[in-house]
Amino acid sequence: MNYTAIIRPEMQARLLSVMRIMLGLLYLQSGTGKFLTFPVVPSFATITPGSMSWWGGIVEIICGPLIVLGLFTRPAAFVAAGEVAVAYFWAHAPRGFFPILNGGTPVVAFCFVFLYLAFAGGGAWSLDRLLAERGWRHWWLR
Repeated sequence: MNYTAIIRPEMQARLLSVMRIMLGLLYLQSGTGKFLTFPVVPSFATITPGSMSWWGGIVEIICGPLIVLGLFTRPAAFVAAGEVAVAYFWAHAPRGFFPILNGGTPVVAFCFVFLYLAFAGGGAWSLDRLLAERGWRHWWLR
């Protein structure tokens, strides 16, 4: 039996949107922890302006809401995938080869899901879809 007979394409697009929204909120949480101290993360208290973590927080604060809203999803997800890849190789990989041992498992998961979103788009419940329906014809909306 074909799985599309069980899960219709409309539902697939909606679940893609649910995944995008939750992933964006989790990603935004890291940025708000760095700049708004909410939630309070003790390791973020020592971040200095201009450091790699600080620049990562800038990307998280900008790309997180864009991904949540589904606005410019493809470029925002691509930038976010690059940011978490840099974070992995900068902070986690020096601690060991295996992600399970160096604390990088969530970072690797974020990277590949963002990379998927960069190609799949925002899904049914995204501002990108609304803009495309209203006539915007840009490469990130296709």
